[in-house]
Amino acid sequence: MTPQTLQVDIWFDLVCPWCLIGKRHVERARELLAQQRPGLGVDLRWHGVQLLPGVPRGGLPFREFYVQRLGGADAVRLRQAQVVQAAQRAGVVIHFDRIARMPNTAAAHRALDWCAAHAGAGVHSRLLERLFSAYFIDGEDIGDTPTLLRLAAACGANAGQLAASLGAGATSSEPRQGIADGVPCFVFNRRVALSGAQPPEVLLEAMHQALGATRHAPDEARTEIAP
Repeated sequence: MTPQTLQVDIWFDLVCPWCLIGKRHVERARELLAQQRPGLGVDLRWHGVQLLPGVPRGGLPFREFYVQRLGGADAVRLRQAQVVQAAQRAGVVIHFDRIARMPNTAAAHRALDWCAAHAGAGVHSRLLERLFSAYFIDGEDIGDTPTLLRLAAACGANAGQLAASLGAGATSSEPRQGIADGVPCFVFNRRVALSGAQPPEVLLEAMHQALGATRHAPDEARTEIAP
């Protein structure tokens, strides 16, 4: 990293709607920073974490999973309404009614890692965005290997090579670990950390703080981070 680059490490899971919202917020904060600091590069580094490593490889029925997790249909309805409103403010339309399965995200994270290592940053970026939209907007099962390969190929990955990689790692059941207790978690230049889907303005202030140019510390308020 050069002095003209801000490194932003982001811990996330693909089944966490707050991570999709946080993605939109950090992208907006990056746009605002570019207006204020032309020529400064921002390096977003995405680190996958499984929030629910105990979900079977074939997934679970989505509605039944959340009714049991939150204690009833009314609690699920209230939680989803909260998320939908926050997503709309971030410019995202989430369709919970289209989601049939709660997937195990291990293979999807491995696909992203493989793309970062073998297909390039552009493919990784496109696949990350496509996986979020496939799940929260289109209701696709992103734990399904054929679905993953189709989405990755549409983003420019070599599906055959990726399939071999996913097959080689299919026996692993260890949860993916990160430094974060919850996601999304943002760390700026390894100096300033924020948890939750913070507003773009809060993320922007944290960016300035990490660059040594802040006027005041960002708010410590935390946003709901449960999936």
